[in-house]
Amino acid sequence: MARALVLFAHPCPESFSAALHDCVVERLTRAGWEVDDCDLNREGFSPVLTEAERRGYHEVGANTAPVAEYVERLRAADALVMVFPVWNFGYPAILKGFLDRVFLPGVSFRLEGGRVKPNLTHIRKLAAVTTYGGTRMRAMLAGDPPRKSVTRAVWHVCRPDKLRYLALYDMNRASDAARGAFLARVGREMETF
Repeated sequence: MARALVLFAHPCPESFSAALHDCVVERLTRAGWEVDDCDLNREGFSPVLTEAERRGYHEVGANTAPVAEYVERLRAADALVMVFPVWNFGYPAILKGFLDRVFLPGVSFRLEGGRVKPNLTHIRKLAAVTTYGGTRMRAMLAGDPPRKSVTRAVWHVCRPDKLRYLALYDMNRASDAARGAFLARVGREMETF
């Protein structure tokens, strides 16, 4: 059975992001995936890269010790689905910290001649499910860093066969109908993921 690692980054269980997370997990499970549901806030993941971790960042092998459990979960995944809100045109700090602390040399990439080479090529499917408070135009004017990070940087270290970036923009003014339609779209995408 294929395994999907779902990274969820929102502290409030009553949030729309939590509803999206529940939908992702339920639909992937229904579609036959073994889901490793990683709720970063509930698990108490620390996003802070310590001085010692930074100093040992390039020591392949030893660099994974502080986050070994998360590295193993990432290495066991055939798919990666990130569920998060966009805050201040970026990831929530806990998700950014996960990428800083777990996407390490020897884990997500290899350095060869000073160039980054992908090292998560076992991840064949990559998706992001997210919401933005502002409009798509505002996000574009700000450069839309989360979209670029997923579709360029995270994509680069995985090189998946399938990439989906599912975003609901203008969440601050979204109607119940708009949120419901987005939730349904996410459900359909996960069933065929």
